[in-house]
Amino acid sequence: MLVADTYLGHHDDDAIAEAVDTSDHATVVLSDTERRRSRVRTETADGRDLGIVVARDLADGDVLEAEDGTPVVVELAAIEALVLDFADSDVSPTAALELGHAVGNRHWNIAVRGEEALFPVTDSKARMEDTVADLLPGDVPTRYEHVPPTTFDDSEVGHTHGDGTDMHEEGGHSHDGAGHAHDHGVRTIDGGDQ
Repeated sequence: MLVADTYLGHHDDDAIAEAVDTSDHATVVLSDTERRRSRVRTETADGRDLGIVVARDLADGDVLEAEDGTPVVVELAAIEALVLDFADSDVSPTAALELGHAVGNRHWNIAVRGEEALFPVTDSKARMEDTVADLLPGDVPTRYEHVPPTTFDDSEVGHTHGDGTDMHEEGGHSHDGAGHAHDHGVRTIDGGDQ
């Protein structure tokens, strides 16, 4: 079994890219769950048995090194997300708060991309649609889209609440929406982050 136990860096780094491109490298596709585990037993894209032993969350394009020196390029399998498009809507503050409260009570992770709210599909689509149906104005279209699992990582933003609110008091301290978040998974992304 090939064992990848050293993190080399990201394929965006020119030196890493050159090392990968000039070698007989392996590629592995990981699920969102697998990328977060410190130990994973899986297969490379060409069917070789692979063990990954690294104490870090992995991202698409990360490069590991196996014990025999083989570079292993990580790819992440896309996940499905429910997308609510508020671009052409005049959502009232009351409707926004009701929606935020409803999805927060279900502990859904959320990413905000422009005027869209994205939620990973973690329940049946029918249940998710039922949760938001009565709370959304008729002019807010919904759709499903496959997105990278890192869409919902909150490590690149500050600390926001997964309950849909941007400003509230909690435990004696206030959050003003300026990038503070508990690690409930709220992420603001720009359109180019896909």
